[in-house]
Amino acid sequence: MKIKKIDHVGIIVNDLSSAKEFFLDFGLEVKGEWEMEGDLMGYAVGLTDAKVECVGLGMSDGQTWIELIKFSAPSDENGIQQTFANTLGIRHIAFTVEDIETVVAKLKKKGTEIFSGIQRYEESYKLCYVRGPEGIILELAEEIK
Repeated sequence: MKIKKIDHVGIIVNDLSSAKEFFLDFGLEVKGEWEMEGDLMGYAVGLTDAKVECVGLGMSDGQTWIELIKFSAPSDENGIQQTFANTLGIRHIAFTVEDIETVVAKLKKKGTEIFSGIQRYEESYKLCYVRGPEGIILELAEEIK
């Protein structure tokens, strides 16, 4: 058995258009949009009467996707939960970028929360953490050459 690649990462959101706009502003492209419901959808996610709207976003090279998923049914009664660095589960998605200063300035201008500032990790990377809509955290990394 051989794992070939990570195909996509699913992110559950409440405001699909806001999350989509955030990732488009970041530089990803829409690769597909669709809706799903019914028995197969419920079976796949372990919920009954599940109905979702989805947007697939990726880079122009066509590799890994981010899949934004909005559940129309059933809804999550807990709503958006603010998480911390030590909260169990997936905390962030990391992107390698060119010219991190320009990327961060663009995101800041759009109102994105920049919560770490640009830091150097040894002599290998410049890093910055940003928080988008609904608490989505991105790690931005620029390789130092």
